[in-house]
Amino acid sequence: MKLAISAALAVCAAQLVSAHYTFPDLIVNGTVTTDWQYVRMTDNHYSNGPVTDLSSSQMKCYESTTAAQTSTATVVAGSTVGFKADNTMGHPGYFDVYMSAASPTANTESAGSGKTWFKIWEWAPTWSKSTGLVFASENINQFTFTIPKNTPNGQYLLRGEQIALHLAGTYQGAQLYIACAQINVVGGGNGKPGPLTSFPGAYTGYEPGILINIYNLPANYTGYTSPGTAVWSG
Repeated sequence: MKLAISAALAVCAAQLVSAHYTFPDLIVNGTVTTDWQYVRMTDNHYSNGPVTDLSSSQMKCYESTTAAQTSTATVVAGSTVGFKADNTMGHPGYFDVYMSAASPTANTESAGSGKTWFKIWEWAPTWSKSTGLVFASENINQFTFTIPKNTPNGQYLLRGEQIALHLAGTYQGAQLYIACAQINVVGGGNGKPGPLTSFPGAYTGYEPGILINIYNLPANYTGYTSPGTAVWSG
């Protein structure tokens, strides 16, 4: 009996992990780089578990010790980059990407501190009365986006995030999957990125795009509201 229970618990644990994911690979111009080569190894690299406490220091890059061991990729402003997951991203949710000018360099843990982050891309669910919420991003294994052409040259942290909403009907039910790549932008412009925010600090957890029961929407619902700042398109 004990053996059967242990086996059942092991199966459940394996299923839980398999439903979660990390973003270990940076994609540069269509090329998927090596695991954790340019992406800081996150604290969930074994468990694949999410962040749920939006006031946690893990909200920045979901790590605290791996900056120095991570390489910095050269990226041309205006080019396509992305993140590849280690699993199918099967949870319905909202995606976004933020950048932070890195001070002093991208491979220092202090980079990304304070109100230095600006949003460059998002992928929100759509909604209509006839369809309800539609998550076109569900069951993908990577997401790509463009570094704004007028991004000033220099080193940055590139923060990819999915806010999974399948359990978001209660406070701290949303699951955040986060990773930061270290990049050096070249061929950029003289844009002034903004508005700026911080991680933690960008979210309270009570935003309508984070605290939401996607299976039982209010009768007066009119569409998904993205959390965080507006997108800077450069």
